[in-house]
Amino acid sequence: MTVTRTTSDNPDFEKLVIELDAFLAILDGEDHAFYAQFNKSSALKNAIIVYENETAVGIGAYKEYDSETVEMKRMYTLPQFRGKGIASKILSDLELWATEENYKIAVLETGFMQKDAISLYQKLGYVITENYGQYIGVENSICMKKSL
Repeated sequence: MTVTRTTSDNPDFEKLVIELDAFLAILDGEDHAFYAQFNKSSALKNAIIVYENETAVGIGAYKEYDSETVEMKRMYTLPQFRGKGIASKILSDLELWATEENYKIAVLETGFMQKDAISLYQKLGYVITENYGQYIGVENSICMKKSL
């Protein structure tokens, strides 16, 4: 497994985003259009791709939320590669990168139907918090937070 720091313009990142969006369209159902407007992947300057045998198998990124906080975005691992610690590696590496850039807090949003994601985030130290920003009042959203 190799980890590459890149941007959202990387073709391998873009390819996995297409698969992520297709997965989320099924999971989110009629709410997908609402969430999709906040998940534009263009111009993310902090993106990670995990490769296994030169194949891109997982992605994640973050963007600045405020001067001390990053928002984790676009976390995805190909289904056939899940359970191997790839998502944990991606998130840990994103957190390290964010601390290198002097951020102190990470936030993220996930859907209440994404039980595996919620479990992963909790295992890695994220706690459920009040919904923030565009997710305030959105019942299907679970927002989480972690001090870096």
